[in-house]
This record gives sequence, structure tokens and C-alpha cells, in this order.
Amino acid sequence: MTPELLAFIMFGVTIVILILGFPVALSLAGSAILFAFIGDQLDLFRFAFLNLSPTRIFSTMKNEPLVAVPLFVYMGVVLQRSDIAGQLLESMGQLFGKMRGGLGYSVVIVGALLAASTGIVGATVVTMGLMSLPVMLKAGYNPKVASGIICASGTLGQIIPPSIVLVLLASILQGVNEEAAAMTGNLAPDPVTAIDLFAGALVPGLLLVGLYLGWVFILTLIRPNDVPSMKDESIHAPTLGTLLRAVLPPLILIVLVLGSILAGIATPTESAAVGAIGAMLLALQAKKLNLKLFRDVGLETVKVSSMVFLIIIGAGLFSTVFKGFGGDDVIAEFLRHLPGGAFSALLLVMLLMFFLGFFLDFIEIIYVVVPIVGPILIALGYDPLWLGVMIAINLQTSFLTPPFGFALFYLRGVAPKGFKTSDLYAGVLPFIAIQVLALALLWTFPSLVTWLPNLLFS
Repeated sequence: MTPELLAFIMFGVTIVILILGFPVALSLAGSAILFAFIGDQLDLFRFAFLNLSPTRIFSTMKNEPLVAVPLFVYMGVVLQRSDIAGQLLESMGQLFGKMRGGLGYSVVIVGALLAASTGIVGATVVTMGLMSLPVMLKAGYNPKVASGIICASGTLGQIIPPSIVLVLLASILQGVNEEAAAMTGNLAPDPVTAIDLFAGALVPGLLLVGLYLGWVFILTLIRPNDVPSMKDESIHAPTLGTLLRAVLPPLILIVLVLGSILAGIATPTESAAVGAIGAMLLALQAKKLNLKLFRDVGLETVKVSSMVFLIIIGAGLFSTVFKGFGGDDVIAEFLRHLPGGAFSALLLVMLLMFFLGFFLDFIEIIYVVVPIVGPILIALGYDPLWLGVMIAINLQTSFLTPPFGFALFYLRGVAPKGFKTSDLYAGVLPFIAIQVLALALLWTFPSLVTWLPNLLFS
């Protein structure tokens, strides 16, 4: 048996274990340790895994940009628990409700605002599912349309900064850049930071918002009965004061967090800390801050952050073993010699990530697939910043693709009794197509990604 063959056996076994539903972090780390032992016994391993693995774990934990992850999680959970998102949804629903498709527009706009202020997909989908789905169904919305709009809008937090996905991708792309430089023999390009990815993802994120709103508008023309206006006479447009009280808190947080990053005033980690404090102050202003909320938010943040970092460590061990068997060299040679060159290589990698998204979470894909395929794609000439944003949008689709799309699980868990899962699956299909369209537009017009970073940082 060759070490390369053992690498792909390990990859296949791990994918099967993950699909069967075993805990992600333990599956990745367990597979890595098991196959490292097998490779060591068969004398097929390139280096001493037990000597290298502690170094890999400590380098992950010392990665300062990753400190932003628990801080952004904390900020998002505070906003969700303090009902700021609920007030925003209610006001937007009153503002647009009397318009055909108005509730759909409201959900998309609120999803974008929450994405730019929290970036937590689960909290956004659950909040909008609890508050908007019953109202939309009561107003006569097609259940497929209502569920699709809510799920898709909730996933905007994956691409609109500040986004945890972009923070994690930045931590990976720094090492990927150095490996690509080693392949080509050139000097390593400037590292792609989270700030670069935040700037690069802003226009594509707004593009997605526009495409979602455009789809709702198209529905008002071709299937108006699916997106009716609200007939409840008790619904009145909110007063200016009510609207400002609902909209200003998330806008203030967006300016504090995203504005300070793009203006170069603060790093993502520093701005995440500012955002966490700002969210607490907004909760205090809303008279929701108490000892119970403080305790609940802390526990939820610890749970989510622990899950993320355990997956990062497990995936790091997995990619270390995979490279130790030479699996990355086989993939690099395969991609280099594909008919069509760099275009075919990127297309194949994007398709692979898209289909893995049917079964795996975005964190596993980032930390298992990107370190393996990223260096060769950059060595083939692709801009690391553009590539990172393309990967982020592709991974956003994984939240919508059945059967394991997490946004589907979140909404299914809070949907009213009698709501059909088949309607949920059918409802997200147009939005999956929209995200594929967005990828095609970014591929055709790379300046949609690079224009803002060049403007701000050149």
C-alpha cells in the first residue's frame, strides 16, 4: 500500500463517519490519530505525528485573529436575547406590510442588517422564523416562498462582514499563501487578512441582498398570489420615532464594528471587542440586561466557541496527517494537469465544495479542503482575496442545501405545527440558484471583489 492511497482511504472514511452523524471534532481528530498510527506502523508517514501535533494545536490557539470568533459570537447572542432583532422585524413588517411582497422585502432587509451587526446564522434564522413565518403564512404567503426567503436571508451573515467565516478563512489563507509561494518558487504575496476579506466581501454581500430583493419583486409579477400584501387593517406604518428606535441600534453597531475595521481604526479582534461591549450597552438601553441574560449569553458563547475551536483543532490534525501521507501532492498534480488548466481546476474545486456542503458544515470544509486545494489554486494564478470570497459564498450555500443544511434545521425547529419539510426544501431551491448566479457574476467580474479593497488599502 502506498502512503497516497492511505491518505485517500482516510479521507473517504472520515466523510462517511461525518455523514453518519458522529461529532465533527472527534471524527476528524480520531481519524487523523488512527491513520497516523497505521501509517507509522507501516512506515508510510513522512514525519513524527506525535511530535508535530502539539505544535499544530498551540499555533492554532495562539492565532490572534481567531480571538474575534468568541467575541463576535457573544455580540450576536446578546442582540438575539435582548430582542433588538425582534423589534427591527416588527417595525420593518409594519413599514412594508401593505405592499405586495412587502413582508418578503422586510425579511431580506432585516436579514442584511442583522448579518452586518451579528453574523450569527442560527440566531437570525430562529428569530425570523419565530416572528415572521407565522405572520407570512397568515397573510397568505406560499409556505415554500416564505421559508425560502427566511432561510436565505438568515444565511447572509456568512458573507456580509463581520463574518465568522471570513475570520476563519483569513487564518487559513495566510498559511495557504506561503505554501503556494513555495510551489512556484516566488516570494510569498502579502497575507490576506480578515480586514481584506471583510472589504472584499461587502459588495458581493450587497449584491446577494439585491438579487434576493429582485427575486421577491419577480414573484410579485409572475406569482402575485404567493406574496400577497397584508390585509389586516390594524397594521399601520410605524411612526418615525418607532422606526428609528428599531433601526438605529443595529446601525450604530454596524458603524462601530464594520466602520472601525474598514477605516483602519481597529483590527477585527479589537472591533469585535467593541461590538461585544456595544451590544451589552444596547441591551442595557433596551432594559434587557440582567444577571440571567449575562449568564445565558456567557454559557451560549462558551458552547459555540468551544465547538468551533475543537473543530479547528481536529481539522488541523486531519490536514496534517493527509499531507504527511502525500495526499496534497497527488491533488496538486491532478489539478495541474486537468484539461482546461486553471479554469477547470477552480471549477472542479468549487463543485466539490458545493457538493460537500450537502453533508458537511462550513467549518469542516474550510479546515479540511481549503488547506489542501488552496495552495495549488493560488499557484495557478488566482488572487487569494478573490478566491477567499468565492469560497465564502460557496460555503454560504451549504446552509441551504438539503438534507443537512443548518438553516433548514433551524427553521424546521421553530416552524408552526403542520408545516411541511418538503415545502422547506422546495423553498430554498431558487435561492441556491441565486447564489450560484452570484458566484458566476463574481467569476466573470472579479472587480466586484477587488474594487473596494483596492480603493481602501492601495
